[in-house]
Amino acid sequence: MISAVVFDVGETLVDESREYGTWADWLGVPRHTFSAVFGAAIASGLDYRQAFQVFQPDFDLTRERQARVDAGVPETYGEGDLYSDVRPALSKLKELGVWVGVVGNQTVRSGKILRSLDLPTDFIATSDDWGVAKPSVEFFAKVVEVAPCVAEEIVYVGDRIDNDVAPAKKAGMRTAYIQRGAWGWILRDSPEVADLSDWKIRDLAELPEIVVAENTSSRQ
Repeated sequence: MISAVVFDVGETLVDESREYGTWADWLGVPRHTFSAVFGAAIASGLDYRQAFQVFQPDFDLTRERQARVDAGVPETYGEGDLYSDVRPALSKLKELGVWVGVVGNQTVRSGKILRSLDLPTDFIATSDDWGVAKPSVEFFAKVVEVAPCVAEEIVYVGDRIDNDVAPAKKAGMRTAYIQRGAWGWILRDSPEVADLSDWKIRDLAELPEIVVAENTSSRQ
């Protein structure tokens, strides 16, 4: 059975193109240049924050986020930054009786934005809310704790193997790797995607179909 589906945020629900563009602006570099360096960091297996350090060696993400707030240009996103398949897919999952959660590595500010969007969900939390972040064991233990079912009945959906699929799988959940965003496209053919993902999808609209197929099969 699939009783719950839990979603990552960035590049799973939210298209971060605009936001990473504003980081390029903040660093004073062309957006295309920043994107190229960002992708190169991911392809090289580096922490994505090292892309920022190429342009500013002493870059500290927490400090710079606060600096942006102080300057009146905080990180932000809204309805227009949601991928077009988000609301239809989440609504359909709810119609099917599936518990829908959204939990990712996000700030308290991001959590407030997510809640303000009135998404068709049962639960929204961020790593800052919980005080633990992906890919820690504690983070995914919290996901299992808040969901109304056992880990084996939860599908965690994300665009990253290291932060989403691998640790969710280790926690006993089933996993769906979504091929979009920098990580999703650059690492789409890595062996870990095939080894650790129960499903590899290109569109969130595939999830309700997966739920129907799995739950119908489990009843037979």
